[in-house]
Amino acid sequence: MINRVLMPREMLIGGGSRFRLPAVVKSLGVNRPLLVCDPVMQKLGHAEALLQALAEEGIAAAVFSDVVEDPTDISIAALVKHVADGDHDGLVALGGGSAMDTAKAGAIVATSGEKLSALKVPRIVDFSVMPVIAIPTTAGTGSEVTRAAVVTDTAASEKMLMLGTAALPVAAIIDYELTLTCPYRVTVDTGIDALTHALEALVNRNGNAHSEALALSALKLIGAHLERVANDPEDRDAREAMMLGATHAGLAVSNTSTALIHGLSRPVGAFFHVPHGMSNAMVLPLVTQFSLSSALSNYAAAARALGCASAADSDQIAGTKLVEAFIGLNRRLKVPTPQAFGIDRSRYLDLVPEMVRQGLASGTPANNPRVPTAAEMTRLYDLAYDGRIEEF
Repeated sequence: MINRVLMPREMLIGGGSRFRLPAVVKSLGVNRPLLVCDPVMQKLGHAEALLQALAEEGIAAAVFSDVVEDPTDISIAALVKHVADGDHDGLVALGGGSAMDTAKAGAIVATSGEKLSALKVPRIVDFSVMPVIAIPTTAGTGSEVTRAAVVTDTAASEKMLMLGTAALPVAAIIDYELTLTCPYRVTVDTGIDALTHALEALVNRNGNAHSEALALSALKLIGAHLERVANDPEDRDAREAMMLGATHAGLAVSNTSTALIHGLSRPVGAFFHVPHGMSNAMVLPLVTQFSLSSALSNYAAAARALGCASAADSDQIAGTKLVEAFIGLNRRLKVPTPQAFGIDRSRYLDLVPEMVRQGLASGTPANNPRVPTAAEMTRLYDLAYDGRIEEF
């Protein structure tokens, strides 16, 4: 069996590594970089610090600061116009998943000239694009090392997944110091997003030895440090460990793709504007319970890596403990159900058929150890609304 392994050409990892950006830009032959960020990055001074570092090395960069949470086809079009107007030859993404997905999608469209709707799965976008350098400011999405980008089709209220080498940054600068300014909710939601990436890579039908090793490393790091950093946001050691864990999770899932958790959560995020990591967390215990019997040894390994089961526990006991641990984690980290989030039940139920259609069309549920039918997806959405879990 031959496994195809993809990752950025260069990764710089460590505190202060963001200031190596000028050298990375020069090594890629980029002369007119565009820094892509949201207004918060400017307010916090992170964008200006990078612009100054570039200027000191004779690199004049411009800024596109109109990144929106959960990027849309409209926001991508604005970036593509900015790239063309400034004749930019490379993008630097500074921020969380939204900034990085905006830059990745923008590079794909700016290079190919195609509409976003023509670039989504099942098509695989394996072609060359302008260089993207990703600098994450959250420990969660792993977008800096993945070959995926998600953009919302505003007319259809559908989160479109773009998958392929065109969505893979050519370089990533992973500096945990940038996460020190993350507020509680962002820290928690992105941390759980990283956890789901590692879990889905470990149990994935596309899994291999490479992804398994990275997924287990990520689960160990996240299990030991997620609640620690949530309780003490200034814990630098925990911040650094979470950043490395999120990167390992991203590398793992980039080489397997996501599975049923993401297949269920993306439509919830698109229709009801739930933050991505939170929507993953909403279905994390439920999907684990649903899938447990189909990959028991892998789920047991996840439980042991996270620290919620011991080596002495049987796989069955470890799997049960894993579901219980996820229920407890959501409770302690104040993850709401869709109902508690304020989603109207009638509208939610009305949209379930379309959410099921979108989820299945994304292809990711087919990567799950237990592949759901449309009827099972419908049942899972019904249970998820108020956080019920049942035996399957």
